[in-house]
Order: sequence, then structure tokens, then C-alpha cells
Amino acid sequence: MEYRTEKDNLGEKNIPKDCLWGIHTQRALENFRVSSDKMPCVLIRSLAFVKKACCMANLEKSYITKDKAEAIIKACDEIIEFKYIDFFPLDALQGGAGTSANMNMNEVIANRALEIMDLSYGEYSVIDPIRDINMHQSTNDVYPTAVKLAVLEQLKKLSVNIEFSQGVFQKKEKEFADIIKTGRTELQEAVPLTLGAEFSAFAEAIARDRWRVFKCEERIRSVNLGGTAVGTGLTAPRGYIFIVTEKLRELTGLGLARGENLVDQTANSDSFVEVAGILKAHASNIIKISNDLRLMNLLGEISLAPVQAGSSIMPGKVNPVILESAVQGALKVFADCNTVFETTSRASFQINEFMPLLAFSILDALDILININVMLANHLKELKANKDICEAYVSNSILIITAFVPHIGYERCEKLLKEFLSIDDKKISFKDFLTGKLGCDLVGKVLSPQALMSLGYREDGKNT
Repeated sequence: MEYRTEKDNLGEKNIPKDCLWGIHTQRALENFRVSSDKMPCVLIRSLAFVKKACCMANLEKSYITKDKAEAIIKACDEIIEFKYIDFFPLDALQGGAGTSANMNMNEVIANRALEIMDLSYGEYSVIDPIRDINMHQSTNDVYPTAVKLAVLEQLKKLSVNIEFSQGVFQKKEKEFADIIKTGRTELQEAVPLTLGAEFSAFAEAIARDRWRVFKCEERIRSVNLGGTAVGTGLTAPRGYIFIVTEKLRELTGLGLARGENLVDQTANSDSFVEVAGILKAHASNIIKISNDLRLMNLLGEISLAPVQAGSSIMPGKVNPVILESAVQGALKVFADCNTVFETTSRASFQINEFMPLLAFSILDALDILININVMLANHLKELKANKDICEAYVSNSILIITAFVPHIGYERCEKLLKEFLSIDDKKISFKDFLTGKLGCDLVGKVLSPQALMSLGYREDGKNT
């Protein structure tokens, strides 16, 4: 392999001749060998957007020549289109508050821009990673801005996928509206309701998640771009500071705004904690719903679509693997969100030095939830209700007597229940027993879907 030699204030390094990164990336690649996780592609793309916006602002204010700017912008556009991803090899868990990621981007853009200008990699006297690509910037304003941009992009995808998931539950709510089933509290039988009502509760929980995700976008629209090292804008001209966020907003189509207090925006990451809290709430709902569906499938009230063999030893066994996967993904989201809380609280003074782990964790949580919603919704579209089994549970549940209390009184209900329980050889269901005692009309009306779901009973008795 042929090499080129690059220098920094620590000395020299040999860089593969055809490699787009430079000495700063090479040092980081050697220094940070912590995990097998790399910087998320969505974050790489967001960094390229930020660099493009900065270059456009510098061009508008004549701080960079047009020929350089055009090459830099073209290089940024290519990275935004996910080209050259292989030249961003750094471990996600890098020290330096994202400095290595920033320098990796600076070097790749610089070398690609040099190539566009028919020059060789490493000819930094023409286009320099720090002097030109990082002009009027610091890692401390570039990196957090890119993270927020990446999170905003992923939140929009998540919102769309939650809407898809919500629609599936709402469709099942209507489909199962007339199926009576046994309610359950504390894993014990309770009074009846409809299967549709049970799915309506799922749909409402997911709807709240969708609203929360939509609203939490507002919390991370304020960025500190232009604040440079500690939020004071030191080394950046005021004209550039006032337009650079506008350039980024125009490029991305996102409602970004420069923070009112850039020192605050640089030092504090609590807005990410708010987002993580919303993601954790959504993960909680996914776990609750998935576990309920697993139990309903176990009871035979519903049938999940078989998707793969469930055992290497038991022929014919099929497991609720999609739901199990959803629960595991949601538990991973819990861990990611807790990491966001930890990395935010451990920041010191004017920056969050643990921003790389924060970024990886929150983007990982978003990626998981984006995928879970599609996986779960597609699986549940094939879910079937077993009406006969649902109705059999209801017919044999002694707790259906509760529905008759407003119509025949508590004492008579109690007597009927005692009489049924005293029968030694029960050859009929409790519902059939009540039908024999109270008549088909009353039992049919009281245990109809309309009566059970009418939100209480009418004192004039018309709902019976």
C-alpha cells in the first residue's frame, strides 16, 4: 500500500494514499477502540448538512472564495447522499465531545473537494480541513447541532411509523367491535367488555405517543451553531453567526432556530433528556401492549400469524416471536434513554464531553422504535380474533352477574350466583343458567356489546 505523510502538532502519520481521511482521523482510529459500533449514518449525513450550511454562510459573507466553496459544497452534497460512508470509520464512543467526528468530516470534505478541483489528497495549502472546512466553527457548536438535526430527522420518521401502527390498532378496534370477551384485572377474570374496546385502548396509547413525539420536536429545534467553543461566538464574525442557522434551516426544511442563549445551548443537553423521556414512554406502551397480546394469544382469544418454526426439538411449535422481539427492542430503548440521562447529567461546565455516547444512544433508541412500529404493525395486520373462544370465556365467567346488578338488584344477583355455585354437576355455562332464570331477552340485552360498552346504564332502563 502506498502512503502519504501528514503532520499535526503531535508529529507525523502515514495515511493510505487513496484515503479521504487525514491525520486527525487516523489518530482517533488508533486511539478509540472501545466497541464495534460506528457513528450512525444519519449523524454523518447531518454533520455534512451543517458543514454545507457553514460554507454557504462563509461564501455569502465573502470569507471563502467561490471556487473553493463550490468544491466543498459538492463534496458535502455527495456525503449527504451517503457516498463515502466507508471513510467515517470511527468508534461511536470517542473522547473529545465529538472532536474526532468533526475532524473526520472536515478531512473527508477537504480531500474530496481537492479531488473535485483535480488536486491530490492532502494538498491542504489549497483547501485545509481546519482553516477552510471548519472556518468560524468549533466542534462544540457543530456536533451538538448535527445531533439535534439527526434526532429531528428520526423523530419525523418515527411519527410517521407510529401513525401507521395506530391505524392498524384502530382498524382492529372496528373489526372486533361486536366480540364480547372477559376483562381481566390483576391476571384474574373481571367484568366483560368487547375485544374492540381492548384494542381501542391500545390505539389510544399509541395515539398519545404520536402526539408526544410530534410535540417533542419543539424541544430540540434551538441550536447553538455560531456559538463556537463555549457559546460566546468567539472567533466567528457576527454576520456569519446571524445567517448560518438560517442556511441550515433552508437546506434541511426543518424549523431550526438559533438559541437565545448560546452558552446555555452549548453547556446543557437537557432537551435530549426530554426527548428520551418521550421515547421511553412509547417503549413502555409497546411492552405493555406486546405482553397483553402474548397473553391473549396464550388464552386463545386471538391468533397471531405464524411467522417461523418455534422450536428445534418440538415439531409444530410456533411462538409469538415478533412480540418478543418488540419487547426486547423496547427494553434496549430503556437502556439507551437511561444512558441519555446519565451522559447529560455528567457534563461539566461549558460542554457535554460525553455527547458522542449521548448521540449514539438517542439515535439508537429512535432507530429501534422506528423499526419496531413497522414490524409490529405489519404483524398485527394478520391478527385474527377467535370469537367463539372469547364468548366461551364470557359464558363461563361468574363475574358476568355484575352486569345484572342495576336490573335485578345486588341481593338477587348474589342468590343466583350462590345457587349456581351449589350445583355439583355443572353441565351448563353460567350464562345459560342465567338465561334459564332471567330469560333470553334480558340476558341478551344486558350482555350485548352495546349495553356493555354504553358507559354506564340509563336510569330509565332503555339501554336494556
